[in-house]
Amino acid sequence: MTRRQLIVLGGALAAPVYGQETGLFDGKSLKGWKIENGPETAFYAQDGEIVVHPGSNYPSWLRSDAEYENFDWSGEVFIQNWANGGLYFAAPKHGPPTYCGFKLNIFQKEDNPPLRESVGSIFPVVAPSKVTVRNKGEWNQFRIRMDWPSLKVWWNGVLVQDIDVEKNDELKFRLRRGHLGIESLSYPLRYRNFKITRLPGKEKWEVLYNKPEDLSKWNATEKASWEAIGNVLRADGLGYLVSKERYQDFRFECYIRASKNSNGGVLFRGGEDGKADRYEIQVHDVEGAVYPTGSLYHYERASRYPRIQPEEWYLFQLVAKGKRCVVRIQGETLVDCEKLERTVPGTILIQAHQKGSWIEYKDLRIQRI
Repeated sequence: MTRRQLIVLGGALAAPVYGQETGLFDGKSLKGWKIENGPETAFYAQDGEIVVHPGSNYPSWLRSDAEYENFDWSGEVFIQNWANGGLYFAAPKHGPPTYCGFKLNIFQKEDNPPLRESVGSIFPVVAPSKVTVRNKGEWNQFRIRMDWPSLKVWWNGVLVQDIDVEKNDELKFRLRRGHLGIESLSYPLRYRNFKITRLPGKEKWEVLYNKPEDLSKWNATEKASWEAIGNVLRADGLGYLVSKERYQDFRFECYIRASKNSNGGVLFRGGEDGKADRYEIQVHDVEGAVYPTGSLYHYERASRYPRIQPEEWYLFQLVAKGKRCVVRIQGETLVDCEKLERTVPGTILIQAHQKGSWIEYKDLRIQRI
């Protein structure tokens, strides 16, 4: 096993300040924000507003540099004529923000009764209790308060969402921490007066790998070549990294990227040598395979093939609790079954499966439940 270390020199990051309202937009520039999946003209600052350029096109979005877990975010959006867009929160580093995180939908239509696509909806899952849109060239006020599991949304001063996220079977598996963002659907929406108050975080994760020193938490088996490159683990060949710790019920998250037609996997409740009984979540980007990416190997085929481009990072999420196994790829549940007969604690394994077909893992973390 080889190790390559990437050393980044820089100043220490300031600790978050809780309970203090701060601005998110200086009114003059997009400092503190970054355009993703679009041209540099997709969003711009003008006259104290963030403007969505009508030529920017989906999936362009503007994301905050900072990540947030619990928060109280407010601002205004100008709506005139037909308009559609959204505000993201808990958005991932890679993958669709709408499904990995959350999207508050913006739509000009005065729906009665409210629909799951109405303004104020948690799109496309939960309709607002009421539609209070101002759509004739007017500013609309929004406020989003996330204090997991409580999610509340006000639109023009009216409480339109009051959700216990843990009680919603779709929302409860989504990311709890991530970026804020503005979606582009090519409508010239305008935003201003972004302010946010951080609330104390509640999530507690154990980092399994985020830097080369974290290799001390793993043992290597067989003949795969593993490289630690910054926050990325890169593998080629056949073999595993096996966690030194054992886990029974847990949530596991990471990002995965692989070459075309690659083969690998995330295994759990395994033995110390990686060869004892264990369960495997397949990573195999071959649509016609019996067990393609996201499948619980030998037990449950993924409900659909996740169309991920080769060499593209994607979000991988696994929940194991008792006999239940939930697998989510890019925010979509592909397996949800109760077929885990082996419920004792075991190791976590990440796999490389074939020579000449590389696979990378990064930001590996786990949470006991």
